[in-house]
Parts: sequence; structure tokens; C-alpha cells
Amino acid sequence: MLVFQNDYSEGAHPAILKRLAETNMEQLPGYGTDHYCESAQEKIRQACACPQAQVRFISGGTQTNQLVIDMMLQPYEGVIAAASGHVNVHEAGAIEASGHKVLTIAQHNGLIDAGELRDFCAAFYADGNHEHMVFPGMVYISHPTEYGTLYTKAQLEAIADICHEYHMPLFIDGARLGYGLVASGTDVTLPDIARIADVFYIGGTKVGALFGEAVVFTKDNMPKHATTQIKQHGALMAKGWLIGLQFDTLFTDGLYTRIARNADEMADRIREALRAKGYRMVYENTTNQIFVVLDHATIERLEREVRLGFMERYDDDHTVMRICTSWATTAESVDRLIALL
Repeated sequence: MLVFQNDYSEGAHPAILKRLAETNMEQLPGYGTDHYCESAQEKIRQACACPQAQVRFISGGTQTNQLVIDMMLQPYEGVIAAASGHVNVHEAGAIEASGHKVLTIAQHNGLIDAGELRDFCAAFYADGNHEHMVFPGMVYISHPTEYGTLYTKAQLEAIADICHEYHMPLFIDGARLGYGLVASGTDVTLPDIARIADVFYIGGTKVGALFGEAVVFTKDNMPKHATTQIKQHGALMAKGWLIGLQFDTLFTDGLYTRIARNADEMADRIREALRAKGYRMVYENTTNQIFVVLDHATIERLEREVRLGFMERYDDDHTVMRICTSWATTAESVDRLIALL
């Protein structure tokens, strides 16, 4: 069975497993206070060209999103996100469970528009009853988006300007950040992300790690007593070095972006084949997610040999299915998929 369902079906890059095995019996202090975490934090600061960055390691994406949003908002504030944003559609209400409403605005192929963001904030403060409403306290976007699409540097800067105008931090979800940084045509670099965002995270779970995300507070703005708050959210790992060691490996000799590039290149090959065979794609992008419109007979035929991801119903006879590559996708598996299309 071929698997193109998601980008976290494999374990971890062999270099990570090798280092975990080599250090397995080393006795280390807990809760992220070890030298592997310190080394990884410094490598991330250097990669971000952000010497003041404060970096913390969290076990997964949902924990990270809930934690960052809850830590940085007042009890009366909510977070603005695209209607298609991950925190709105695929977090099982984790944000709302922490007491913060997700305030949705329109999405355009997964992206939000700076002008519409300004209009939303202006309309809120112009409302004579706004003291009785949930205040917009943060803007959440992801890069790449839920649909694999990417912001340009100018778009990110325009959104950040609105955030600053209304005194809201900009939070960028980077669960698939590696695949966005190396995508063809992008003009956004990791230092750009660190300069523009107030807080973001570098995804490890979907880009070569066994698990783990690196949260980066870029403006000397990590909330007070962060360790205590992380523990209150059940997100503080006693064996914190298990994440630190993975990121230390990913940020050595360019491994993170090197393995991410494989996913995008494999996805580009599949896109080319889909176009050549006359398939219809939606949410077109240059990252590792492909969204293709398939009739139900084709889905049934393919799923005898290929595991795909369901995205959404297109019409009564068609469904949008996701083909997702990863850092570990091989050319051989892509060849087999193309032959089946």
C-alpha cells in the first residue's frame, strides 16, 4: 500500500534516531534545562538571525497553538483567524476550551487579506457595544496555510502592520514551515518570519522529527513564568532533551531545509503528472500538499493501492482528495503513484 495521506506517517530522519540512540544512557537534567536544548535554541536563533529570540520546545502542534494563544491573550480576548484556519477547523475546540473565542474572517485560498483584517478591527471598535464583545487580541495565520498556499513577504508585512496598529501580536503557525521555506517562488525566509512575527513555531512533527515543535518568541516577549504556564497546560516534558536533541540535529548542516526540499520536489513531480493526465486541482501551491478533484469511481480504484487524505466534498459526484508528500517520500513511490493515476 502506498501512503500519501499525510506528512507524519514515518517515524524520524535516521540522523535523529542515530543521535537518540547514541545519547540514550546519558543522564541529563529535565524540563528543557539540558545542554542539547541550549544548543538547539542557539542554532535556531542563528538560523533566524534573531539573537534575542526566546525558544521553547513543545511536544505537538495542538498543544503549541493552545498554549501560545492562551498565554498571550487576556481572558476577554479572542484570536482572529481565517475561516479555514487550523485553529478554527481542526483543533477540536482546543482554543475555545481554554476560554478564548476564535474570531473568523474570510479566507482566499487559505490566506487572509490585510485590508479585510483592518476592516474587521475597525468595525469592532466602531461598534458602540464592543465592551460587551470578545476583543480581538491576536492574529493567527499559518505558513503554509491549511491549503498549502503561501504568503508573500509583502503580504506578511501588511498583516503585521495592522497587528501593530491595533496592538495585537502576530502568531504564525509553522507546522509545515520547512516545506514553505524551500518552495519554488517564495520570497519568505526564516529571518523574515522571525522579523515579522511576534511569535511563531518551527514544526518538527511533520518535518523529520519523531515529535516536537520549537516556539520562537521574537521580540523579548515570552510571557512571564512560561515554564509554569507550560506545565499548567500539560505541555512540559520531563525528558525535554528528547525534543531539544531532535531540533539540534535538524538545525545542523541545513538538515531541516534539505529534507523539506525533498517533499516539495516529489510533490512537483506529482503535480506535473496530474496536469499531463488532465486532472483538476484546487488550491494550487508549490508546497507538499496537492488537492485534486476526483470522481468517486477513481477514488475507489486508487484507494485499493494508495492511501489518500479526504479534504472536502466538491459536488455530488466528486470529492477533493489530498495527496501529501513528506521529507521521506521516495522517487520510487512517486513513480508508482503516477503509474496508477
